[in-house]
Amino acid sequence: MLGDYSPHRFPLALEIRFHASGGNNLYCINDKPQERDSLYHVRCCTQHTLREFMSKGVTVWFTGLSGSGKTTVARRVHELLQARNVACERLDGDVVRQSLCRDLGFSKEDRDKNIERVTFVSQVLTRNGVVALSCFISPYRRMRDNARAEIGSFIEIYVKSPIEVLIERDLKGMYKKAMAGEIQGFTGVNDPYEEPLNPELVLNTDRESIEESAARVIQLLE
Repeated sequence: MLGDYSPHRFPLALEIRFHASGGNNLYCINDKPQERDSLYHVRCCTQHTLREFMSKGVTVWFTGLSGSGKTTVARRVHELLQARNVACERLDGDVVRQSLCRDLGFSKEDRDKNIERVTFVSQVLTRNGVVALSCFISPYRRMRDNARAEIGSFIEIYVKSPIEVLIERDLKGMYKKAMAGEIQGFTGVNDPYEEPLNPELVLNTDRESIEESAARVIQLLE
């Protein structure tokens, strides 16, 4: 499984290095590769102000349709955790597809590989004491369940909004194009999204503000 890492499964190799720099440095990931492979340099943090279990690391997995607010809420949670000197990192679907998964398309096989890779990254961060905020549509329940099993310390958050609201938020008009048949394989329109059965938290972003949603996530972590 993911613990049996090999460069053949993950062509863009991930390397995490620890620097004994002292003080209360947050984990920070450098998004500029230093070599041919993508190298991520992580600095260690020893002081936390949330409950002790958070110092052991946890993956907070935000799932939901495009435009539901996953990235927006996770960004605010990230800011709140940083303000408390909590070691945290945010993994975003669009950013990952431009780097670690840039060789993948949007077939079911490639989507599974995408989630497999980010599960591995989240797993490494979590076991090294980082709060990993992983924001991915991740439409297939089986892959989310696999992520939970692989990572162990795992919180699933379902970020949802009615399709009418998602269309209103969609400045690029992707939903309308998919509905018109101009785009195929668009999750939630002509490609399935399997809703979580038992998520730890559901955020209805059409009825609550970003601050309210972020506060609920922090409350869950506390």
